[in-house]
Amino acid sequence: MEKNQIYIKCGTEYTDMTKELLTQCRLDGLIGDRKLRIGIKPNLVSPTEASFGATTHPEVVAGIIEYLQEQGFQNLVIMEGSWVGDKTAEAYEVCGYRALSEKYGVPFLDMQKEKSISRDCGGMKLNLCAAVENIDFLINVPVLKGHCQTKITCALKNMKGLIPNSEKRRFHAMGLHKPIAHLGVGIRQDFIVTDNICGDLDFEDGGNPVVMNRILAGRDPVLMDAYVCHMMHYEVSEVPYIEMAEALGVGCGDISKADIRICGADGGGEIPKSRKVVELADAVEEVESCSACYGYLIPALEMLKQDGLFDKLDTKICIGQGFRGKTGELGIGHCTRNFSHHLEGCPPTENQIYGFLKKYLEDRK
Repeated sequence: MEKNQIYIKCGTEYTDMTKELLTQCRLDGLIGDRKLRIGIKPNLVSPTEASFGATTHPEVVAGIIEYLQEQGFQNLVIMEGSWVGDKTAEAYEVCGYRALSEKYGVPFLDMQKEKSISRDCGGMKLNLCAAVENIDFLINVPVLKGHCQTKITCALKNMKGLIPNSEKRRFHAMGLHKPIAHLGVGIRQDFIVTDNICGDLDFEDGGNPVVMNRILAGRDPVLMDAYVCHMMHYEVSEVPYIEMAEALGVGCGDISKADIRICGADGGGEIPKSRKVVELADAVEEVESCSACYGYLIPALEMLKQDGLFDKLDTKICIGQGFRGKTGELGIGHCTRNFSHHLEGCPPTENQIYGFLKKYLEDRK
């Protein structure tokens, strides 16, 4: 398989179709040495089942493991760290990865419990989870989905699960895009299997899954993300970390150079265009907010909209680390604790935010 190729397969037997896709890609030949330590990195952002649209289907990872073990690869580990605000250990259970780990005898490494190491990542010092150093070949298994801060999240951004929580917070203080791009230098992805089965096109933590029943495979994370932009009706320039990563030499962002190969008769339908976040985000003043905090706020605003209350918000909702020590009218999260009206939590859940904002609006009648 060449670096500019992206293979696509559709179906509903997710484990079998994953194995068939990897056979088409000749993954075993790309890895070579059967003694290499292989890391498998799913997206377990929060403890929600894959059908919710946020996390990697365990059937896809099962297909990867079965394929590798049948080809004689035995030194495998699954590695992941959930976002700040949720525990990886809970996602490990809820998302079906304990059962997966036990069935196939593949250890699961919780990155929230890992020591960190400092590495130069293309001119930027970043803290990585130490376990990354012991991986010879990394298979990234992201979910193709939307993100309320970066528009899309796929191959490049999924590497955030391999950095400690303190570094995740610092990423947001640095503006997300630049550190994500540099992280692509610090952690090399050798192969990508993208779960496009039912990702949420708006929210990183799911809730509005869009069934596509499709899996993509490739070797270049920049090209994969650029192609995902195309699939989700965005220009690559709208997701700055992609062009930044390309400039750092992580990969190629020019989709005109992509060789798209459909495995079977069906390449799947077109992903519907969805832009819920754009309208909802107009009600928010966000400065350096963490993904979980902002990610819970936007769905809460969608709930207000469904109740007919969203249009009554005439005060900007402040959120993020940039509001620490500052005062204001309406704030979400611990960082806005000095505001006149503020909801405590790091992060508060979307139901807590919804209830807080609903009461705030009702009290102002």
